[in-house]
Amino acid sequence: MSLVLESPVELRPSRSPDEVAAVIRAVYKQVLGNPHVMESERLTTAESQLANGNLTVREFVRAIAKSDFYRRRYFESCAPYRFIELNFKHLLGRAPADQGEISAHIQICVGQGYEAEIDSYLDSSEYQSKFGDNIVPYYQGAKSQVGQKNINYNRTLSLYQGYAGVDSAFSAARLGAEVATNSASPITLPSKGGRLSAYKDATEKTFKIVVKGAKFDSPRRVSTTEYLVPGDRMSPQIQRIHRAGGTIVSITEIA
Repeated sequence: MSLVLESPVELRPSRSPDEVAAVIRAVYKQVLGNPHVMESERLTTAESQLANGNLTVREFVRAIAKSDFYRRRYFESCAPYRFIELNFKHLLGRAPADQGEISAHIQICVGQGYEAEIDSYLDSSEYQSKFGDNIVPYYQGAKSQVGQKNINYNRTLSLYQGYAGVDSAFSAARLGAEVATNSASPITLPSKGGRLSAYKDATEKTFKIVVKGAKFDSPRRVSTTEYLVPGDRMSPQIQRIHRAGGTIVSITEIA
């Protein structure tokens, strides 16, 4: 069974209305994970700015990735590992390479916030060299390349769900175990229906969060506290820590 992936969509200076519309559709599909977008959910102001030449494709991608739509679906409703791996998929067109990349982006997210995490991809040299200002991100990592480890090829295919797949259908990480152990899962191509079959939740694990700052039971006390948190409860716990004025020092998988 062959797997046909996305090809580059570029907005050229001599743009036509049809070309602008094609770019807008491609950005929504890629960045939002192939959802159904209602008219009321579209970023019409950003679309107009793109059409008028006041926004580059990269800045339009940034607007979509920072939208309430993206935040609700992939930050507030997903486990942190899932949020990070989808950012790699949606914004860099590949799977995370190793645990170091995941950990670095979790630290950006918990230390600097949601918008800084999105900016870290779009302002990276990797994004600029791959897509520049006017190419819609696409799945480069799903093609085996000279000098690229085959493990990255397997992982990107694990994230790719075919044309009918919707990323918000899964709230748990799909690559948590593979990335943490630096191992590869078998290649599984999308079924005829376009969706990969579900498998055991890779984030059914326990994490230790080390926090420096105010304790929930006594805001005036400042200390270092450790919390043991199930993977599927990480996002709410992180939000509670931030509301209490705590600073996350580290997040470690322990079981």
